[in-house]
Amino acid sequence: MDESPAKLDRLSSGEVSVTVDNGNDRNTGGADVDSREAVGGGSVTNGVVIDDASGTPPMELTRVNTVPQEISSSDKPQSPSDHLKLGRSKTETPRHSSGFAQEAAKIFDNKISEQQKLNLLKRIATVKHDGTVEFDIPDDVETTSVLGTGSESVHSAVEDEPLDATELQYFPPMQIVMLIVGTRGDVQPFTAIGKRLQDFGHRVRLATHANFKEFVLTAGLEFYPLGGDPKILAEYMVKNKGFLPSGPSEIPTQRNQMKEIIYSLLPACKEPDMDTGVPFKADAIIANPPAYGHVHVAEALKIPIHIFFTMPWTPTTEFPHPLSRVKQPAGYRLSYQIVDSMIWLGIRDLINDVRKKKLKLRPVTYLSGSQGSELDIPHAYIWSPHLVPKPKDWGPKIDVVGFCFLDLATGYEPPESLVNWLEAGPKPIYIGFGSLPVQDPQKMTETIVKALEITKQRGIINKGWGGLGNLVEPKDFVYLLDNVPHDWLFLQCAAVVHHGGAGTTAAGLKAACPTTIVPFFGDQPFWGERVHARGVGPLPIPADQFSLDKLVDAIKFMLDPQVKERALELAKAMENEDGVTGAVKAFFKQLPCKKHEPEKLPKPSAFSIRSCFGCS
Repeated sequence: MDESPAKLDRLSSGEVSVTVDNGNDRNTGGADVDSREAVGGGSVTNGVVIDDASGTPPMELTRVNTVPQEISSSDKPQSPSDHLKLGRSKTETPRHSSGFAQEAAKIFDNKISEQQKLNLLKRIATVKHDGTVEFDIPDDVETTSVLGTGSESVHSAVEDEPLDATELQYFPPMQIVMLIVGTRGDVQPFTAIGKRLQDFGHRVRLATHANFKEFVLTAGLEFYPLGGDPKILAEYMVKNKGFLPSGPSEIPTQRNQMKEIIYSLLPACKEPDMDTGVPFKADAIIANPPAYGHVHVAEALKIPIHIFFTMPWTPTTEFPHPLSRVKQPAGYRLSYQIVDSMIWLGIRDLINDVRKKKLKLRPVTYLSGSQGSELDIPHAYIWSPHLVPKPKDWGPKIDVVGFCFLDLATGYEPPESLVNWLEAGPKPIYIGFGSLPVQDPQKMTETIVKALEITKQRGIINKGWGGLGNLVEPKDFVYLLDNVPHDWLFLQCAAVVHHGGAGTTAAGLKAACPTTIVPFFGDQPFWGERVHARGVGPLPIPADQFSLDKLVDAIKFMLDPQVKERALELAKAMENEDGVTGAVKAFFKQLPCKKHEPEKLPKPSAFSIRSCFGCS
């Protein structure tokens, strides 16, 4: 039986790619690959360094082959010459699919030790010096054979009642804390959800980075600072493209950021307001996955937790983890476990440190299922089911609630110069990359301006954190701006070009704008692919492949009347969605009942909030 290996390659966007070949072009020696590579963090969602339990040297994934274990044991010392010998040769006896399936299934098995899983991960995955992670999937492996014994969360059909048919339930006033890590686009939808919960009589504290204090307070929510600087995290993500740092000096910086975040979670749940001194004690937690320590704090406080996120984080057989690139359906669900395992290995010492020192809990050693303890925790995903329907193998504890828009357009007064410029010609194309730093803003600005000239289009360039828009001389067909609410601005635009943050993507689609996504890292390629698959935008252009020719082609694609028609159809389908209400319904639906039966929730006294992520 012939075997086709699957290479898990880290793309230019910092993601992981798995491709199957026919065995004709295999790397037989690997002499150009370092035999050992330290693994570190690379994004707000997976910015971790794989360390041993003491937190000292980073754990290393050794480059190994798939010959029998007694030959390739990770415990056997390897020299550079050994490394060459361990490369898979074309004449080597292939590993059988049944053997691979058995090994992969063990990743899901909670009964084997963390060390066994660590050794297994070393055998299955290899990391090269350029950040490429590889693992082999025989071409005859079936999807069901790698699900493992811990796949209880996989269902043959959706078993729960649709959210649209769910009655809003009443719970007595609670104190709810939201633990949110990320950029402005990550924070914004939770602001909308928090405001709606507040309308129903609950006290809501949004705990996030200090950079967003004014934004949160202006929205009318309570604020508490979490550790970590989103600008530092974003710069790190863009620079390092995923799992690996560019050098050993980067590791302490990223780990310090993660430690600050993890150690700030418990105070955010129980400390008085830092400005007013008003006491606070959380009755429930809403969190996004990059907060990492959320489930451990909930365990210590013995309160319910609900995970919300703007990208898929629950294993499914329908598509791979957004931080991976897996072409074989047999590897889709496994990709979630690989990513999750690498994250856990990178933060386990930090988590156990805070469990012992701050939470007074025993350390944990599991390595399975979203850090081993989230299989029974409800999750809600903040995107339109018209863009990505809920997978059929997600059970009743998982909801897709719709995009959550925060109404920033109401009451917004645009500058007179912008209004005059918009009125002076046809609708422009918006181009901006929000909170993300651009490596060469001057060159990118010149490329954008030249593309607008070639296509004879007017354009709005958002300077953002990347520093775009430094023109040598002003152009009458270009308008430069800083932060403007996307739910207002995109309605004035013919099309949009952006990085593909979930919130910005949502705002553009809601405004019926054909969309070109220029992904930098993380889930952004995932949204680029979804937009292209829906026919409302061209193939995504990875940030490091951004060029004049590709931008010109993308603009021409978006100006096609048929593309605009499809964008209008999608916007129309999204019109009736109310993600904020969907999120509140999902939260109440999953909230454990205590001594009373929930009643129907009375209508809030405040007006219904619709809103926009807009600034991811």
